[in-house]
Amino acid sequence: MKVKDNNQIDQPLETIDRNSYEPAYAQLANILRRQVAAGLFRPGDQLPSEAMLCRSYQVSPMTVRRTINLLAEEGVVNTARGRGTFVKALELSQAAFNLRELQDLFTDSTMSVKLLDARIIGADERVARKLEINVGQKTVFIRRLLCLDSEPALYHREYLIYDPTRPIVEAELEVTSLQGLFDGEGSAILKRGELNVEVCLLNDEESRVLQLPRPAAAFYLEHLFYDFDNYPVSWGWFICRSDYLHFNTKVGIADE
Repeated sequence: MKVKDNNQIDQPLETIDRNSYEPAYAQLANILRRQVAAGLFRPGDQLPSEAMLCRSYQVSPMTVRRTINLLAEEGVVNTARGRGTFVKALELSQAAFNLRELQDLFTDSTMSVKLLDARIIGADERVARKLEINVGQKTVFIRRLLCLDSEPALYHREYLIYDPTRPIVEAELEVTSLQGLFDGEGSAILKRGELNVEVCLLNDEESRVLQLPRPAAAFYLEHLFYDFDNYPVSWGWFICRSDYLHFNTKVGIADE
């Protein structure tokens, strides 16, 4: 589809398949997305008006609005009231990184978990602040070593709220919370979580457990999980060897 200087549209190269199970608005979004990827519409270019899209693709105004809303949510276009819809310029600040590589680590068939420590201890000031409890209140402290092909990969330390009415099950001592969340078998008591990824240098304990000489860089992955009453129930962190984890992303519209 080409936009002429007189704001008229040639006959579209693609049409909406009325027999498809895919909704018309999604088909139209795919068509426009492909046109942006092919350079028919470039950053700053204005897309055809709602009326023009309706006439060209034989769809309703509601369908076009849903299409534009979908593309706006994906960061493909911007809408300006009274002016129209414009292809969005590439913004590196909008780049998003997922945790797929981390998921691959936790779901690797060669992953094994070794329980190093599990005991009840009183919360120090930092633990009490994270879990929103009083200093000295009982918590369950767990240390684990996660290995890939018998090689140390991640060192995990975690503090859980001690609740004698809800004892820690054996599975909790063997399988990390994040592993359960990644494979879709996470705890039913968890409502939400906060994750923080930073780069750190290994201390003496971490280098000894991970069998790496110092100085050595690693990823520090902190997690804080909440129950359905919005109270913290678990706080901890993974130290991941830097050679086991990389973060990649793509920006812009890629060709199909």
